[in-house]
Amino acid sequence: MQQHADYDVLVVGGSGVDTIVRVDSLPVPLADSVHVGPIEEWPGHTGGNVALGTRALGLNVALLDCIGDDWTGAQVRERLAAGDVEFAPLTSSAGTRRAVNLVDATGRRMSFYDARDPADLRMPRDFYLPRLRRTRHVHLSIMNFARFLYDDIEDLGVPVSTDLHDWDGLAEHHREFALRSDLVFLSAAGASEDATALMLEIFRKGRADTVVVTAGADGSYVLTRDGGSVPHHIPAAVPPAPVVDSNGAGDAFVCGFLYGRLAGRDALECARLGAVAGAHACTAPGSTALIDQETLLASDQVRSRSR
Repeated sequence: MQQHADYDVLVVGGSGVDTIVRVDSLPVPLADSVHVGPIEEWPGHTGGNVALGTRALGLNVALLDCIGDDWTGAQVRERLAAGDVEFAPLTSSAGTRRAVNLVDATGRRMSFYDARDPADLRMPRDFYLPRLRRTRHVHLSIMNFARFLYDDIEDLGVPVSTDLHDWDGLAEHHREFALRSDLVFLSAAGASEDATALMLEIFRKGRADTVVVTAGADGSYVLTRDGGSVPHHIPAAVPPAPVVDSNGAGDAFVCGFLYGRLAGRDALECARLGAVAGAHACTAPGSTALIDQETLLASDQVRSRSR
């Protein structure tokens, strides 16, 4: 294990730019042309959002990724610099990842994701290993190249988390991330009706000590390896302002949870912190509502359950 940690969290992969298109409702009616409000570009994506969110909470954070030498990549660099995140990008000839997100009047979204990364994209070991040796925790986005860091992460004994997003338990791309991470997040949107069975399968076949299923306005479900077979339900927090956009809410939940975990809190308290951070994220467009440590810890939801 590393003797000295420069970073609380090292995030690997998952930055890009979202194009936000606001529509009246989802699904959008079939038509040749649909009039919408102003179309906006927001740098972030899952890895960028986790890096920005954990940094806003006062943690020391670095992000490693492969992005393009293009205008979208320049947006990512500027956003991370403005958020005081140490960013170490490698240049990919495939360009920077993008997504077009349709967002309805209630803040719900539908995302069209352009991953771009070629299958043979890799991070050189001498690029990432020095930083792995200097971090308390690694968060791997489910980029294909990120899976090749697991052997070194395990050799160093560094705890690792991942977010499987809408994994249904079947897609092979996600499986290694699910089974080789200590802390696993996934969305109820992909877990079908039997999320509990999928959580238990991750424990049975993998190394995780905690699995969390996020369910948006329905809250989250937390299961620990030594906590029985019935997940604990954590209600969603009440947003402090009207809901504008749910983009990045799941990433914000991860940030709140990681903050609690690194502070030594139990899994249920971490999930309550995640709920507060996720609700806060819904109150501004394009993952721009980053909660700070003082606001997170002052939350009535957290305080009332901490007494």
